[in-house]
Parts: sequence; structure tokens; C-alpha cells
Amino acid sequence: MHPSTILLLTALAVFQDTGATKAPKNEHQHDVDKSGDKVMGFSHEKTTHHFLLRADGGVIQVTANNAGDTETRDQIQKHLGQIAGMFGGGDFKAPMLVHGLTPPGTETMTKRKAEIRYTYEALPSGASVVIKTKRKDALSAVHEFLRFQIKDHATGDPLEIPTR
Repeated sequence: MHPSTILLLTALAVFQDTGATKAPKNEHQHDVDKSGDKVMGFSHEKTTHHFLLRADGGVIQVTANNAGDTETRDQIQKHLGQIAGMFGGGDFKAPMLVHGLTPPGTETMTKRKAEIRYTYEALPSGASVVIKTKRKDALSAVHEFLRFQIKDHATGDPLEIPTR
């Protein structure tokens, strides 16, 4: 195939994908934010979410945008403490309620719950849940789950595991 044909086909695919998903993505993002505020117990507008991939699992981190906002910090800490316990028990209902669907990876994460550790950590302006596993299929599921979160919450976090 001629290089200019490949370039044209690539441009068309990008244009079609962007045009076909732009309006629903905005509407979906609004729904995720609205549902998330209700399920999590704090405003997405007052917080920053990060979903970070690691070689042995990953991290869910939420912080208050204003360091002096102790009410939001406390709500974040309460929620992520609950999430660490729920996920450790194989309960992924909260993400399903936020996103309106069962997030990818959760079936395996539920099945392999005894082989995945969810550790809650309080931070000065929020909290994190550190996820670790040594089991290969569980690790793939954790990464799939976190990549979904990155995309659906539009955090801009890297989709690849950092190399260090």
C-alpha cells in the first residue's frame, strides 16, 4: 500500500473515532462525575484522582485540591478506607455504580482476591490504596482495571507501567 494511502486511512480512522465518540464521551463523563460524587461522598471538582500502574500492581490516589479542605480530606480517607476493605473482599460494586458497568478486570480480581493485597494509606490531603500481587493473571486484571479507571475518569495518567 502506498504511504500516502496509509496516512489517509489513519487520519480517517482517527477522525471517525473522535467524531463518533466525542458527544457520548462528554455525556458519559458527566454521568461518571455525578455518580462518583454520590458513591464516593465528595465532589470530583474538589479532588484530584490518580490511577497509577506499577510492576507489582498499582495505586489509587485521591487528594483534596485545597490542602486546607479538611472536610474533603476526611471524606476521601473514609471512602478509600472502605474501598480497600471492599476490594480486599472481592466487592467491586462501588466502581460499577460510578461507571454504570462492571469495570474490566474485576471478575479476575474477585476470583483472585486472596492473592491481591489492598493497603490503605492516609496522605496529608487525602489517601491512597496500594494494590499488589505476585500472581500474573491477577496483575493483568489489576492493570486492566486501572487503565479503565484512567480512561473513564480522564485523569491523563500513563497507561503504561513506568520503567525505572
